[in-house]
Amino acid sequence: MEEKTNINKATKISISEMTKISLCTALLCISSYILLPLPFTPIMITAQTIVVNLIALILKPIHSFISILIFILLGAIGLPVFAGGIGGLGALFGPTGGFIIGFLFAAIAISYLKGKKINLVRYLLVTILIGMPITYLFGATYMSYVLNMGYMKTLQVAVIPFIVGDVIKATLASIIALKLNNI
Repeated sequence: MEEKTNINKATKISISEMTKISLCTALLCISSYILLPLPFTPIMITAQTIVVNLIALILKPIHSFISILIFILLGAIGLPVFAGGIGGLGALFGPTGGFIIGFLFAAIAISYLKGKKINLVRYLLVTILIGMPITYLFGATYMSYVLNMGYMKTLQVAVIPFIVGDVIKATLASIIALKLNNI
């Protein structure tokens, strides 16, 4: 018998679901420390995108939302969970803050659109054709605003150099999720 904890009157989350959410949040925090800085852009290659995709593919939509929201809140209160071990509101309001917020909306969309059937092709389609553009839209739009940079220039600096790597990371996340969801 699985114990349920009331979050509110409409939503009950089991202990095992809370554990999955917590583990996913911890994995996302850890992934922020796996990074490769690039000299031509303020954006770093991180393992965050693979983990965001993985969270969205293995958790229910509401649980994906909760996991990534907790990550954002931990960073907002100052814990060093964002890329490169930074935290605080300055990170959210800095040039890359839009990407962090984009993770939340991308994960919700991926999680809703992945479907109930475990399917690698569908996982790839939603992560690459839905998740990546959502993250890029939030990230590039906000970066363009914060840096007072033209949108096309922002795309050249903050999106285009990362597309191939993000497709690879989305593919890896999809393959890992396929294996985990078949357990």
